[in-house]
Amino acid sequence: MKNSMLIAIREWKERMGSRSFVLFSVLGPLIILGLIYLMFAFGGKSKQHWNVLVADPTGIMGNKIMASEDRSISYAFADGYIEMEEFANAKKYQPYDALLEVNEKVLSNKMGFVFFREKPSVRMQTRVQYHFERRLEEVMINEFTSLSLSDFRKIKQPLSVYFRDVYDPNNQSSDLSGWVGFFYGTIIFTFIFLFGMTIMRSVSREKSNRIVEVLLASASPNQLMIGKIIGVGFSALAQFLIWIVMIGLGLYFMRENLFPDILNAANLNVYDLALQAGDHSYQETMFTSREYNQFVELIYNRVQFVNMTAFFILFFITGYIFYGALFAAVGATMGSESDGQQFILPLIFLLCFALYGGYYVLNYPDSPMADVLHYLPFTSPVVVMVKLAQGYYVQGHVYEIYLTLLLLIISAFAMLGIASRLYKNGILQFGHRVRLKHIFKWLQNPN
Repeated sequence: MKNSMLIAIREWKERMGSRSFVLFSVLGPLIILGLIYLMFAFGGKSKQHWNVLVADPTGIMGNKIMASEDRSISYAFADGYIEMEEFANAKKYQPYDALLEVNEKVLSNKMGFVFFREKPSVRMQTRVQYHFERRLEEVMINEFTSLSLSDFRKIKQPLSVYFRDVYDPNNQSSDLSGWVGFFYGTIIFTFIFLFGMTIMRSVSREKSNRIVEVLLASASPNQLMIGKIIGVGFSALAQFLIWIVMIGLGLYFMRENLFPDILNAANLNVYDLALQAGDHSYQETMFTSREYNQFVELIYNRVQFVNMTAFFILFFITGYIFYGALFAAVGATMGSESDGQQFILPLIFLLCFALYGGYYVLNYPDSPMADVLHYLPFTSPVVVMVKLAQGYYVQGHVYEIYLTLLLLIISAFAMLGIASRLYKNGILQFGHRVRLKHIFKWLQNPN
């Protein structure tokens, strides 16, 4: 173990001092922040307008949902229940683009449903959910508490709003928080791919220039492989922490400087507001600022980032070990550095399939295939992040995350065992073309 840690420290120092590490640490967060800025700065130019019918049979909402007018959404209220088939086909409901269903248990189960005719943009979903959640807060404060609105929002439970196609209600679309989980999963597999390729190239380079023969004089093949995986993995975690800090600071900077909430009392300029109130472009700019802040508040209040980050680290480590061992094995079996290129495409396909699995679960969380992808070690890291963001507690299946983690740990150790045999038998082999018969032979030979 001592030799493995020495090798890990060497690998970690080598990665941390490389130009590519520094460049990716800076450019990665800046690209993400740039995309967020563009989404809110220019995404508001859309002329999309929604007419939403609110079905509120118990009168919880009091025929009210917003304190002020929104140019993008108009709400109407219905006192009774509305069947999905009736809303989808009845002539009197055709002017409405969506149906917001307010059931009598919404104050306790914190769940709402929006049935749409055409799938709305993420920004439109944000607006509807924000309006709905804020109105329910007002109702709960008036009926059940004596707290102020600001104090209540500090202790409130989040509201989950699910968007579904009215013509196919069982084809459930994910809520906004699911995209946060998908982002976490994408980060996992982005880092796994980049640092897995680093492992493969490092093993292949040391093999081709014969440095591995010198290293094996003082360490066993297993120690060399494990040390390399650990060292590169620590550099990946360090880069992730840099990303988190930079993105967090960037969001704070945009909120305070680029998208200040103009209607916040601290930022309110009454003279400018009165002077330009009739200017449509000024109104759009004002709402873009408000919407950005509402979006950040909605997501960050609703998603348990401490909990998600803890599970992110666990699934990143186990998923990285699983795939890192696979990349190390591929690097060790190469006859030459160019010979292993034939294995890169299957590995890329496998990682893309994992990301697709997360996107599939995002859109069809209750399908049988989602359960398969949830437990499959190749896809489980990204799928678990999506399901965790959507809420295991809502579904009542919290045990699934621990069972999936256990299966991934077992699979990671199994992959390490397989990679160990391939690494031992292939690391000193040169000038051959990789064939399946070689791989099967090396797997059968433990020495």
